[in-house]
Amino acid sequence: MAAKGRLCVGIDPHAAILDAWSLPDSAHGARELGLRVVDAMAGLAGVVKPQVAFFERHGSAGYAALEVVLAAARMAGLLVIADVKRGDVGSTVDAYGEAWLTPGSPLEVHAMTAVAYQGLGSLDGVIDRAEAAGKGVFVLAATSNPEAARTQSAVRDDGLSVAAGVLGDVRARDSSALGVVVGATVSLLDPADLVGIPVLAPGFGAQGARLSDLDALFGPAAPTTLANVSRSVLGAGEAGIVEAIRRAREEVDG
Repeated sequence: MAAKGRLCVGIDPHAAILDAWSLPDSAHGARELGLRVVDAMAGLAGVVKPQVAFFERHGSAGYAALEVVLAAARMAGLLVIADVKRGDVGSTVDAYGEAWLTPGSPLEVHAMTAVAYQGLGSLDGVIDRAEAAGKGVFVLAATSNPEAARTQSAVRDDGLSVAAGVLGDVRARDSSALGVVVGATVSLLDPADLVGIPVLAPGFGAQGARLSDLDALFGPAAPTTLANVSRSVLGAGEAGIVEAIRRAREEVDG
């Protein structure tokens, strides 16, 4: 983040965004949107987060489009976070890690999002792979959707909320490859407890939080918090995307 800045631009080629860009709602449209966003980011922002679901809905053609976008982003020197939210146990979750974190893989990224519903230990193979390859895993802790609050605020048998427990487990794992996902619009965690851990923060822009409030929202953890925006930037369309990214970067990093 010190080198690339704290702005993370999402690539979410859903139908409304593709329409705003005069692109077809197809794998080709998703590919073109992704490539144009990568081009628009040159010199303005250094982190991109493709939402894999919007490519996956187009089947094998969508994955082929995603591979092209990921390769272009890597070649452009961007840090790439795949928003895949994978989680399972044993060889299954290890295979997810192999797909996204193996150097030379068609889907290679610098980091991926993951779910630890089965316990953080279920991700050990993925974390080990990330450590070996110099890559990262952002584990969901406190998400920005309102439906999550009841579950993530529930108290475990150790007295911690589920969200705080995930964060505590991440801290206990003490891995340089681990970060957490914490929504900018939730208040389940004390920002002081996030200090020293990379944070991926959705919830800015269309979801309600303002980029200019990043420092106030995350306090002492703000220097290592990535503010993710998608619709509020992509909605500017191809003609306005460069200026939208520029404004967003200025709000985040001045």
